[in-house]
Amino acid sequence: MTTFTAGPLLLGVRHHGPGSARAVRAALEAATPEVVLIEGPPEADALIPLAAEKDMRPPVALLAHVVDEPGRSAFWPLAEFSPEWVAIRWALEHGVPARFIDLPATHTLAWGNEEEKGTAEEEKEEKGEKEDGASDRSVDTDVRIDPLAVLAETAGYDDPERWWEDVVEHRGGAGIGADPFAPFTALEEAMGALRETYGVGGHDRDLVREAYMRLQLRAAQREFGDEVAVVCGAWHVPALRQKTTVAADRALLKGLPKAKADMTWVPWTHRRLSRVSGYGAGIDSPGWYGHLFAAPDRPVERWMTKVARLLRDEDRMVSSAHVIEAVRLADTLAAMRGRPLPGLTETTDAVRAVMCEGSDVPLGLVHDRLVVGDVLGEVPQSAPAVPLQRDLARAQKRLRLKPEPMERELELDLRGETDAGRSRLLHRLRLLGVAWGEPTASRGSTGTFRETWRLRWEPELAVRVAEAGVWGTTVLSAATGKAEADAVAAHALADVTALAERCLLAELPDALPVVMRVLADRAALDADVGHLAQALPALVRSLRYGDVRGTDTHALTDVAVGLAERIFVGLPPACAAIDAEAAEHMRRHVDAVHGAVGLLGEPGTAAPGGIRERWHSVLRVLAGRDTVPGVIRGRAVRLLLDDGELGQDEAARLMGLVLSPGTEPGDAAAWIEGFVGGGSGGGMLLVHDERLLGLVDAWLTGVPTEAFTDVLPLLRRTFSAYEAGVRRTLGELVRRGPGARGSAEAAASGIPGFAPDLDPGRADAVLPVLSLLLGLGEAYDDDFAGVAR
Repeated sequence: MTTFTAGPLLLGVRHHGPGSARAVRAALEAATPEVVLIEGPPEADALIPLAAEKDMRPPVALLAHVVDEPGRSAFWPLAEFSPEWVAIRWALEHGVPARFIDLPATHTLAWGNEEEKGTAEEEKEEKGEKEDGASDRSVDTDVRIDPLAVLAETAGYDDPERWWEDVVEHRGGAGIGADPFAPFTALEEAMGALRETYGVGGHDRDLVREAYMRLQLRAAQREFGDEVAVVCGAWHVPALRQKTTVAADRALLKGLPKAKADMTWVPWTHRRLSRVSGYGAGIDSPGWYGHLFAAPDRPVERWMTKVARLLRDEDRMVSSAHVIEAVRLADTLAAMRGRPLPGLTETTDAVRAVMCEGSDVPLGLVHDRLVVGDVLGEVPQSAPAVPLQRDLARAQKRLRLKPEPMERELELDLRGETDAGRSRLLHRLRLLGVAWGEPTASRGSTGTFRETWRLRWEPELAVRVAEAGVWGTTVLSAATGKAEADAVAAHALADVTALAERCLLAELPDALPVVMRVLADRAALDADVGHLAQALPALVRSLRYGDVRGTDTHALTDVAVGLAERIFVGLPPACAAIDAEAAEHMRRHVDAVHGAVGLLGEPGTAAPGGIRERWHSVLRVLAGRDTVPGVIRGRAVRLLLDDGELGQDEAARLMGLVLSPGTEPGDAAAWIEGFVGGGSGGGMLLVHDERLLGLVDAWLTGVPTEAFTDVLPLLRRTFSAYEAGVRRTLGELVRRGPGARGSAEAAASGIPGFAPDLDPGRADAVLPVLSLLLGLGEAYDDDFAGVAR
């Protein structure tokens, strides 16, 4: 048995390895050192005592960020099964000092910045050399190796995770036999051999880090003697054992860049511990490893029980017999594969075969919820935080809006005070770039009093909150400052109107005047009708939020009306003599302005009367000018028809003129697309109006052969957008020919009924259902029937 007698106790571990964590605890219990040194940034030494507080629940992470540039940050995640976390907890429980000894974050963060700049310069130089005809440079760099992968391959394993489970996790975790130090001795020998063979293997920065660790180790030995325990990555152990001089180590650290950094604890998640999240030291199955650490006895049985509970919650039929059979199958698979105990591979195969009936669909749910998991850690309020973070935490508590790692939908009724407060908070955070929630379409309601959000809290949002702290100390003040700065920096008029809309949604009364002033200035200087048309819809939409949110929108209304008037004047000239692509863009602008004017002209918007009438006059001008492209003229006619400003007979007359032989086929096809295309419901219009369908049919059959090929793509695009039922009905009507729908033959053949006059019998048939929907029961009279018709 190896004993801890003299010299530092070097405990080489695998980061986030439950077997290593149990082995570290056993070794510390046996050695009882005077101080515990841990791989991590020394600036976090003052934060170590917080790990003993009851509100501290892993997974958590140490967050370091540059004070003047919060976006430049680094994380050191720790889970309950991380050896470093176990070492911290052991030291706190036994009253032993614990210290971090890795390279300080002040150098790590600045070093990363220098490397990014260096890479950019190298790329620039290399590009310049190639452009000048010089020979290409080739830089010889070592390939970064994965020590566990090399050891696994040497042992005949193709999966490092499976090798680690067999040699560490399934060997009792505390060591081989009764020796708590044996696993660390074996790992140190293995890593020493790897370093002799591969050198640093692409880990060039490790030489500097290890020099700093050696200096810290020497300092601890001078203070506490040789009863020092070091918990670090197994890769570093041979370097810490290496005999070097103080001068040589200090020489490696000379001239390192520096940046002023702050540190704190932040919550972390199992999902962010996984490799798929981009975390370099991640593992494939944090949820599984957490289970192994928490349930060292009968882990397979306990795991199968968890899986069964999850599948039952998802309404899958899983019984106790399934659990028993899955455990037996996992044990059998492990025996057949020569493994000491079933690992994740065997349990997954057993779950697929027994509980999922061979399907990978429910198995994917097991992997997502259990193998990876969505456990979110907690950090005590006493942990250091920027003022903005504290204000956000208070708001979350007040509004009962707890951050959760799993994605969920939140329905808000803005007529309630709590939901209105939640909406304000989420909109303000979005404006600050803290994307905790994403608005989505509400189901079953289109009212402005209802909002639907998709929420998911990611640990990286803590960095975004720190970054946003430069704008203010509270969420309200920070959002106000950010909105004012964005308004001044915005280049496009549409960006400013969108910002005004977001200010109303976030209820930022102090920022709105600044945004409106910038908006008015930009609108006065911008003469591009397209820009004005892009800006108007968002501005008018904002007016709809005033009633529900109690916001004064009179200033917004004045700007919106001014924009609309300028569009009315400039739109006809802007639509003249433009090519097909520009015409399609302008057609979309016409649609957007039409919708905006409809909202602006609603009662209660404080807009002056007659704005709709002036817009209809603009549409009449567009519809009647030959210099305006056909797609815009056709759309103008359609919009007038839909608003009741143009009769069916006049619309048919205008279509007849456009589809006459004297009109170019391409222009006529564009007019048709504008009139019945673009998602405007034109298919049903043709179904219901036989005259319009007959005009289109007659024109199409008369298009010359040489021109038909040119107009076919445009027509195909127009009619392919119709629903299948509409296309089928149109085809049936065209096949039977004009007038067939009103004939007795058509009625007898089951064609959808369309007659020249109203059919009272068919109209009255809907009245019982209609009166039921209106709550009138069967008490409807002849007057009501007449109104319904």
